[in-house]
Amino acid sequence: MARRAARDSFERLRRSITIAGGGLAGLSLGIALRGRGVPVHVTEAGRYPRHRVCGEFISGVTGETLEFLGISGCFHDARRHRSLAWHERGHWLLTDELPAPALGISRHRLDMRLSDLFVDLGGSLATGIRARPEPADGLVWAAGRRSVNGRWIGLKAHVRLQTRTDLEMHSGTNGYAGLAGVEDGWTNVCGLFLLDKGIAATGADLLPAYLEAGGNHALAARLRAAEWREGSFSAVAGFETGRQAGVPGLLCVGDAAEMIPPFTGNGMSMAFDAARLAVEPLVSWSSGRCSWPRACEAVRMAATRCFRRRMWSASLAHPLLFRSGGRAVIRSLAAAGVFPFRPLLSLVR
Repeated sequence: MARRAARDSFERLRRSITIAGGGLAGLSLGIALRGRGVPVHVTEAGRYPRHRVCGEFISGVTGETLEFLGISGCFHDARRHRSLAWHERGHWLLTDELPAPALGISRHRLDMRLSDLFVDLGGSLATGIRARPEPADGLVWAAGRRSVNGRWIGLKAHVRLQTRTDLEMHSGTNGYAGLAGVEDGWTNVCGLFLLDKGIAATGADLLPAYLEAGGNHALAARLRAAEWREGSFSAVAGFETGRQAGVPGLLCVGDAAEMIPPFTGNGMSMAFDAARLAVEPLVSWSSGRCSWPRACEAVRMAATRCFRRRMWSASLAHPLLFRSGGRAVIRSLAAAGVFPFRPLLSLVR
């Protein structure tokens, strides 16, 4: 009792932080701050558990980062993925292995675990509340990608589907999709495509329809024949990858700051990395050791240093997948057995 009273007294001396957005970056940051005695309030527009458009394939984050954030226990039963195969319009390009295992776990399960852990640590969580991106001392914007009348649509579903490798990548003329196992025997199928108003499909049939439009007819047929997890189909449209449009004075982390193209398989890892980079500056502000503008600048500078190379590399590689000449080069290198998969992977890690 005395220890708890002392802790409460200590926390009352600290300034509180509000995080708008209870996704990977927001919740993991909130958990890390609570572990350091910072009062934290998280607002989330949705409710848990929920399905979200996401590759659900965590590659690149270190175990040390997950320990630093205090969330490593949330992955105790995650799938470990090593092997991968890349196909282009139904034709095999290459097979390889990741240098280190990737983690496979659904957002449906992971977000629920992270939100429960945050609350267990004394964090304040309010769901069903859509915040406004208005700059304020102590406000962190982690509400994810923004709809800006962009060119892209993301589609995702869980299906019962056998894959020959842990990860399957399928590229086409209009985008690409990744298949990776998550819990309970489900396979997550998540794709990024150029918006096409000429596709007449609606609802869950959008995913196979976009695959067919890009030349991936065999994969579309596999999906239509498979069992689909009820409620798992999700869609998000009208966004752009790369650096997101900012609001002057607003501290953004995760996808709200910059969104790496999904083909890198590094989006979820970047959310955790971004949360880690924000912890110490925010603890310093909460304890009165620095001003809010100084804390925000420290977070932005750390993110720039950490993510500059991978964002630049992805911005150069991503367009190649949507140009016939770029795809021809990829096919030629793969056919000759000299496609530099691992060196390219290292550039986006």
